[in-house]
Amino acid sequence: MDINKFDGYVKILRAHLSDYRLFHSLKVAESAEYLSKKYGGDSEKMYLAGLLHDILKEADSDEIFAYTKKYGINLTPIEEKQKKLWHAVVGAEYIRHELSIDDEEILTAVRYHTTGRAGMSVNEKILFIADFISADRNYDGVDIMREKAEISLESAMLTGLGFTITELIEKENPVHPDSMDAYNDIILNYKNKGLI
Repeated sequence: MDINKFDGYVKILRAHLSDYRLFHSLKVAESAEYLSKKYGGDSEKMYLAGLLHDILKEADSDEIFAYTKKYGINLTPIEEKQKKLWHAVVGAEYIRHELSIDDEEILTAVRYHTTGRAGMSVNEKILFIADFISADRNYDGVDIMREKAEISLESAMLTGLGFTITELIEKENPVHPDSMDAYNDIILNYKNKGLI
């Protein structure tokens, strides 16, 4: 794949993100490409989704809420309380409207890369996991996530969702229903059927 074709998007990201966040986005794109090749995802689409997934991660509250009004986005009460979710929900619509990307596989992967959801496509799972295992990540448990990602997308999803849900509960924060639905979906449709 010729990554030079994405140079225009990298220039756009430079206007939105710090060097740290841009580096992270580049590494997520690389991980998404790798996982796509391993699991049959669309490597070009997921490389682009990886690049763009955090485009609004460093936007301030005023900017985020201006976009919610502009695009007619109604954040749920849980989303309003969890600032970490804003960039995914609003970022997908920003990419659609401001970058004129209308590919639903890219948009839904960006939209659900923080929460997950039930019935995720291969490409959605790839971006979710790529964000967890990118080469710049060094949190406690990242090696476990990388090992799980080599086993199956669903094994990594289960571990990643477990990390996310446990952390939210320990901090007495609300858990997004999409995350619970994603977790239950993996348990019921993969683990309980002996597929992972």
